[in-house]
Amino acid sequence: MTNPPVDVQQFGQSIWLDFIHRNSLDNGEMQKYIDEFGVIGVTSNPAIFQKAIGESDTYDNSITHLLDLDAYNIYEKLAIEDIQHALDMFRPIYDRTNKKDGYVSLEVSPLIANDTATTISEALRLYKTVNRPNLMVKIPATPAGLPAIEEAISQGVNINVTLIFAVDNYEEVAKAYIRGLEKRLAAGGDVSNIASVASFFLSRIDVMIDRMLENNIRSAQGRDLDIVARNRELLGKAAIANAKMAYKRFMDMFYG
Repeated sequence: MTNPPVDVQQFGQSIWLDFIHRNSLDNGEMQKYIDEFGVIGVTSNPAIFQKAIGESDTYDNSITHLLDLDAYNIYEKLAIEDIQHALDMFRPIYDRTNKKDGYVSLEVSPLIANDTATTISEALRLYKTVNRPNLMVKIPATPAGLPAIEEAISQGVNINVTLIFAVDNYEEVAKAYIRGLEKRLAAGGDVSNIASVASFFLSRIDVMIDRMLENNIRSAQGRDLDIVARNRELLGKAAIANAKMAYKRFMDMFYG
């Protein structure tokens, strides 16, 4: 009997879970995803933790011991505890795959997305605080984020670059990654343990493009059936087309 989520690993693909909750870590659910569904990594962000913490009482006891902290530092303490737990669960995958898989991501504060220096210092601080080799720190691909990505890579931090929507933006991210590796090598550093991923967003592109296509369909309805048919044919396809172009750019840059 085939298991599609596991079988895709034969093609060099890795399934990550875009979700984390303390209950799933404690009750065996996360381990089930690993053992039965081939999940090899987890990504998180403040919105995911807001939902996890705000919509359950799971964290209430921990929060009572953190009341002397402000809201952000309470969030960070809780998030780091969960991230460390997840990292330890995925560590066997990290070791077994020789550092190819088994990563868990923790994002820097979105409030500093336009502040390069603070993003760098926060990425380094989080990496040191969490203190797990399979951590990836998430940095957004904003204009201020690009030099932060380069510097963090040069300092030996694993980086998950998030909020990439355009192919040209992906290329800028890839170049920042390469410059970071080159800078580290030039300083005599080891790059063999550094991992990075580029998180290329898809669904939000389709949401925007499909809305435009649906407007075109409504405007042409009963007036131009050819326009209706052509726009209807494109529904749900823009994001995948964009992803294919980004993947081609990746192949050209790293294997061309």
